[in-house]
Amino acid sequence: MRSNYDIDKLNPRKNPYTDKLKRQVTINLKTTTVEYFKKLAEETGIPYQTLIDLYLDDCVQKGLKPDITWNKVV
Repeated sequence: MRSNYDIDKLNPRKNPYTDKLKRQVTINLKTTTVEYFKKLAEETGIPYQTLIDLYLDDCVQKGLKPDITWNKVV
């Protein structure tokens, strides 16, 4: 094995999957929301964070938008 490698020459092409990688974020969720997904996780055997991600991705794919009219101050 060589002691020195020129990294730029090893794989000059861009990784085609970098756009599909997940990004870690911090988000505040209602306790009831987390409890709902944790219960669903127990039923399905899928981690609750994965379920939340799947649900949000489904909303994106379907173009769903939240109903924010209930939160407006009159």
